[in-house]
Amino acid sequence: MNARIDEEPSRPEGFQRVSAALIEKQHGHAPLWLEIAARTSQEAADALGVSLGQIAKSVVFRRKSDEAAVLVIASGDRRVDEKKLKALTGPLSRADADYVKARTGFSIGGVSPLGFAPADGAAPPQLFVDRELFRFDVIWAAAGHPNGVFRMTPAELERLTGAPVIDVVQEPAA
Repeated sequence: MNARIDEEPSRPEGFQRVSAALIEKQHGHAPLWLEIAARTSQEAADALGVSLGQIAKSVVFRRKSDEAAVLVIASGDRRVDEKKLKALTGPLSRADADYVKARTGFSIGGVSPLGFAPADGAAPPQLFVDRELFRFDVIWAAAGHPNGVFRMTPAELERLTGAPVIDVVQEPAA
């Protein structure tokens, strides 16, 4: 594994924000700083030496009715089924990098499921956790920067975020 526990104050603001949120929520695992940037689920899985499905990827959408951010935390080996998600949120569109940064406080590749800092008084994203993550004992999520990750169980993710657990991914190809 190309990572180390790191509490250096020189780390980027997003990483420090997630570290503080994890401490506030009394999570038992400090974030790790990867030696390489892991902007994709596959890069994170490779760096950590875990399966792709153990990466809790963050997928951000823009709700058309009010421009609110919708964030799905899904297993890295699954694709979000936008039709299933739209049934819960109403019409959605894809979120570009500027929108993601403005609505979460994180850049794409480092969007954490907690520690948000939306710009201009925007509300934090509406969160959903996909149930497919519960296939694994341990999962890993971004910690506010492409080099930052933290570990947890799926139940801990549910507790940390307060997000509902739903079925929102496409069926795997046979």
